[in-house]
Amino acid sequence: MNLKQVSMALYSLYLTNKYGVKFKSVKSNAERKELRCEYGNLILSRLNIEVIVSGLDKVDPDGQYLLLSNHRSIIDPCVIEVALKDTNIFGLWVAKKELYYSFFFGLFVRNGGAILLDRGSKKISQFFKDVKAGLKSGASIFIFPEGTRNKQDTDLAEFKEGSQMIALKNRLPMLPVYIKTNTNEILHRAINKREKNLRIEVVFGDVIDSSDRSMSLEQAYRKMFI
Repeated sequence: MNLKQVSMALYSLYLTNKYGVKFKSVKSNAERKELRCEYGNLILSRLNIEVIVSGLDKVDPDGQYLLLSNHRSIIDPCVIEVALKDTNIFGLWVAKKELYYSFFFGLFVRNGGAILLDRGSKKISQFFKDVKAGLKSGASIFIFPEGTRNKQDTDLAEFKEGSQMIALKNRLPMLPVYIKTNTNEILHRAINKREKNLRIEVVFGDVIDSSDRSMSLEQAYRKMFI
């Protein structure tokens, strides 16, 4: 890790935990959304990255969705938050156990609005209870259906099973979002080359009905974007 990477890592660690503490005093989803957007803007501004959004006119700004996005980089949640800043949509991120309890992100994730998914557990009932409680509070559910960051030389990794089940069980419309730009590449250019005026393009697709089984979720996503 070079000096530039160390500097950004320390800044990110400080900011992430600062906001993790701030979330403790928050009482509403609207306040959480405001803080998460603020955090996302600070991180992306430090990296000289602008988020360009298209297709948002298809989305009900007050709607409740299962938001599905591709995933290449640790900054993707920030990108999604900033892309949704002009809506009232607040989502609970589905977070794997390693992230939920991590030293770097744990405080932010737990306090900022997330639902723990422990893939190693044989009991999945608590996860669906948490989803239902989150929806009752007015939140949407945000998930990366690839399950983890796509580090392959492909536009999209295989979707894990279960994402569509969340929508079916809760009759929740699905909102596909495609981060068109390779965010991992952009992050590398921002930190290592200190490039300025970098852009990340985010495309919002057509809402999919939860009961639509004409094709798999991955097939529908690929047809829409890739």
